[in-house]
Amino acid sequence: MTPLTKPVRSLVFVVDDDPSIRDSIERLLGTVGLPVKAFRSPFEFLAGDRPEEPSCLVLDVRLPGISGIDFQRELNKANIRIPIIFITAHGDVPMSVKAMKAGAVEFLIKPFHDQDLIDAVQTALEKDRVRRLWEAEVAELQQRLRTLTPRENEVLPLLISGRLNKQIAAEIHASEATVKVHRSQLMRKMEAKSLPDLVRMAEKLGISAATPKADSSLPK
Repeated sequence: MTPLTKPVRSLVFVVDDDPSIRDSIERLLGTVGLPVKAFRSPFEFLAGDRPEEPSCLVLDVRLPGISGIDFQRELNKANIRIPIIFITAHGDVPMSVKAMKAGAVEFLIKPFHDQDLIDAVQTALEKDRVRRLWEAEVAELQQRLRTLTPRENEVLPLLISGRLNKQIAAEIHASEATVKVHRSQLMRKMEAKSLPDLVRMAEKLGISAATPKADSSLPK
């Protein structure tokens, strides 16, 4: 019998200075099994713990001390990457455009439909889940990359460019047999099953394929 997949935990943060709004959102999201942690201000949110699990932030636009839009900008500056859903009773088109351009998932005008908020939260949580998976994968690839020798690091961009072993050997001034060893070790350390697999890893790491060398015999 195949065991059931354990559901991924998630958490919704709510920042609104109106306790009735905080309570209503917590009750609403509770009906679909989403845990909520509510705060009266952005400063309370920053002072609290943020577990390492998919999360999002339901944020009021008008808040005492700092506006939601300004707080979004501060979060971006601090590299706190949490999907934001804005809620407001005083929104306008320029404000919503500004928020969305800065990365907000949704901009809801009060009173909004319950399902609209639920849908926006689900979208934001999925976005954060995908981001976390991506970052974890990249971190693992970076750890593998650090195990490569300087020579293997030199071979990597040549290999993903599609060069043959003899071409790589000519470029790094080594024998073809030596290149074969470097290639084998590189593939093993990166845990790449094939060259296309290695190319995908390099793309995620931001490593570009080596460009062809200009033929020095051509007239300049």
